[in-house]
Amino acid sequence: MSESAQIVKNIIEELLDKLSVDAVIEVENTLNDCQFMVRTSEGGLLIGENGKNLAAFHHLVKKISEKKFKEEENFSFSLDVNDYRLKIIDELKNFARLNAQRVRYFKKEIVLRPMTSFERRIVHEVLSDCPDITTESRGNEPCRQVVIKPYL
Repeated sequence: MSESAQIVKNIIEELLDKLSVDAVIEVENTLNDCQFMVRTSEGGLLIGENGKNLAAFHHLVKKISEKKFKEEENFSFSLDVNDYRLKIIDELKNFARLNAQRVRYFKKEIVLRPMTSFERRIVHEVLSDCPDITTESRGNEPCRQVVIKPYL
């Protein structure tokens, strides 16, 4: 494990300890980043409603780690609890593909529900391989939406 990954793991462990949450942290290096998976029986507390606590926890870990790293060091990582984000990503990919099929069939654009930048990026990535579909984001945060359109 790299020194940067160890720093982030220590931050996660320290925060979980302060929250009195018993957990095991798994670390996996990928091509793009380092993934930290928290396994705990208290996942509901860490995930929160619609993943809001998880997003806040990830943001907190990111901000603390940025203070510990040197300015020139850019360490990218993701944080998940009990595979919650992984399941959300799979559901979002299926949702995007289903709506792309609807756009193909009806030949009309579909405006999706407001999404976070993380969710929008996933939709754009999944549909980027479809030559007959184009996507764009519209609106202002926090109500920014993805629009799926037939490619003309």
